[in-house]
Parts: sequence; C-alpha cells; structure tokens
Amino acid sequence: MPDSRNNIKSVSKPPVISIHGLYKSFDNIPVLEGIDLEISKGENVVVLGRSGSGKSVLIKIVAGLLKPDAGVVRVIGADLNSLRKRELRNLRLKIGFLFQGSALFDSMTVRENIEFSLVRCFKQMTPGEVTKEIRSILNALGLENTENKMPAELSGGQKKRVGIARTLILHPEIMLYDEPTGGLDPVTSVEINELINQVQKEYSTTSVIITHDLTCAKTTGDRLFILHDGKFISNGSFEQVFETSDERIRSFYRYNFIDAA
Repeated sequence: MPDSRNNIKSVSKPPVISIHGLYKSFDNIPVLEGIDLEISKGENVVVLGRSGSGKSVLIKIVAGLLKPDAGVVRVIGADLNSLRKRELRNLRLKIGFLFQGSALFDSMTVRENIEFSLVRCFKQMTPGEVTKEIRSILNALGLENTENKMPAELSGGQKKRVGIARTLILHPEIMLYDEPTGGLDPVTSVEINELINQVQKEYSTTSVIITHDLTCAKTTGDRLFILHDGKFISNGSFEQVFETSDERIRSFYRYNFIDAA
C-alpha cells in the first residue's frame, strides 16, 4: 500500500529537481499546499490530478515562470528564489517546456518555428549548422516531410512532435510536459507516449509529465504522484498508487475507463 502522506520518496541519485514546503495561492485561494518532491537524473515523473488541481502551476514554478509564495525550489542545483534575471534565463535554456497546445507560431513554417528557438539561443551558429540541426531533429522525431509545412497543415500529433522538436533542439537537461496527450486520439496518444520514452532514453532527459491520462501515466512514468487539493496524497509505481481503497484515487481510476481487473 503506498504511503498517502505528503512525503518525499527516497531516491538513490542526486536530485535534479528538489522541492520542499512549496506553497502557492492565487487571490488567497490555495493551489499548492506544502509540496515536497525530489526527482533524480534521468527519471520520468508523472504528476496526476484532475483539472484545476495545480499540476500546471507546479511545473510553471519549476520552469521559473511563476514564483512560489513559500518553500524552496532547486533545479539543477540552483535555488530559483535566489537567481537573478540573467541567471534564470540561462537556467531556462536547460529546461524544455512542451505547452498543452504546443504553442507554435501559426504564421511560421515548421522549420521557422524550430529555427526561431535555435537562433535566438545560439546566435553564433552558421546557416549551414542551423539547417543541419533542424533536419537532424526532424528526422529523429519522424517529421522528415514537414519542414516547409504550416502548423495548420499538421495533425494534432505532428504539432506535439514539432513542439517537442523545438524544445529538444536546445539539448535541455529537463523536459516538462503539460498534458502531452491532451486532445489527441488514442492511436496518436500512444505514439506521443512512446516518443516521451524515446526522448528520455536517447537524450538522457529528466522529465516531469503533467497529465490526467492514466494510459500516459502508466506508459511513461517511472514514478507517479497523485495531486489532490494542493497536496500529494500518494506516490510510487503505477501499481503501488492504484492498489488502494482510497476513494479519491479509485474514482480517478474509474474515470479513465481502465479495466480494474
């Protein structure tokens, strides 16, 4: 039976992400209440929770896009609360963020979307080096024939892949996925789940995957954390988390239409 207290699960490797006593509220409404979490290098950690549970707020804090009200957040050894603006910008180069809607520029081609990210961060690259990098990442992610397409011409799954490519081309140490299978059909969702695992293996990334999709969680997560009313109520492997009589967790399981047998 998983421990339902809000504790950190021990990990053997030095943590890449370390969070202690994290609190965040908006307009005096608590969203995160005393979150503790440590993630080791190379782990895929899934945070599961219903809409509005604070999942996206959590990874935006990890990315330095939001400031906590209280608590310590350390990312790749840096205390986010003590970083200056330039230091924070440099740290963000090591953090890839896949937004829920992929956040592509509609007026740019696939190549231009990826090039914008690359050239902005690595201004010293030659045009030939840029082209080589772009085509390499497109090939790696199964996007060989999309270089000159507009986002409107892409399927939902292709947009997700381009969003990952635009992030991955910067060689981040950390990947943050916000609802990576949201709005996708089941077959495409399976492909994105496989891609997340591929990225972990081939690029040695440490990842936080925010989702309410149990298939995504089971397929990609080395460890799962259940977020409920601003607190973690369970953590462990998929089997450990869902071998429980806790109705808050069981109802989430039933909602996803996964066979409980």
